[in-house]
Amino acid sequence: MTRGREKVHRYFIYLSYNGLRYNGWQTQPRGETVQRTIETALSTLLREPVAIVGAGRTDAGVHARLMVAHFDWREEIADRAYLVYKLNSLLPKDIAVERIVGVKPEAHARFDATSRTYRYLLTARKDPFLSDLVYRYPAPLDFEAMRAACPILLEYRDFTSFSKLHTDVKTNNCRITRADWTREGDTWVFTITADRFLRNMVRAIVGTMLEIGRGRLDGEGLRRIIEAKDRCRAGMSVPGHALYLVDVTYPADLFLDNPLNEQAVCG
Repeated sequence: MTRGREKVHRYFIYLSYNGLRYNGWQTQPRGETVQRTIETALSTLLREPVAIVGAGRTDAGVHARLMVAHFDWREEIADRAYLVYKLNSLLPKDIAVERIVGVKPEAHARFDATSRTYRYLLTARKDPFLSDLVYRYPAPLDFEAMRAACPILLEYRDFTSFSKLHTDVKTNNCRITRADWTREGDTWVFTITADRFLRNMVRAIVGTMLEIGRGRLDGEGLRRIIEAKDRCRAGMSVPGHALYLVDVTYPADLFLDNPLNEQAVCG
């Protein structure tokens, strides 16, 4: 990519964050965001304004075990491990940069992502140390019924019923390739993978799954909700503090380096 006659180098930055005190990922007029915080740190170190583009737009309070964003720089960054170290020294404790990798000039963190995976953590147990990271739902739930309903999600493409109203997206179609509930100790984990997600989609799906777990809805009822394409028919949206973006995948040919071979120094 060139900016005027100047060659621009593009990089993917891999990072994680605890979203509890942020008003989501995307920069906005009011409230602190993850994107703005990283841009400020990167611009300070490179001594010029630097904009980043994320793979998605997590909502307020939502976390990321792995988020990917891209940024451009006019020079090749020879010592990316050192830049990672300096970023981690400057960023607050709830944001961590894992590595920075070189990609082709046309690579795009959002539009080139082939899949994204989220996990939602649910427990009946009261734990003062995890109250900000896991959703406590003390009512009894039939997780076998919730598991049995998961394959239904893979049969559909239009998820209007689980989308936040009045968004600016051109389509509500998504291709879900994985949806399941697993148990990890006292915590139940809902894992879902798709090529893209709508605003509020995972939280609305989990809220609807809770209706199945309470015996208020069955598999056929879930089908009717999806086919209605009506957000008012689905369950409540569960809180964002128990939702995690955990993986984003890309075609291998976008990378100039093997991202797994990059050496990152974490401060």
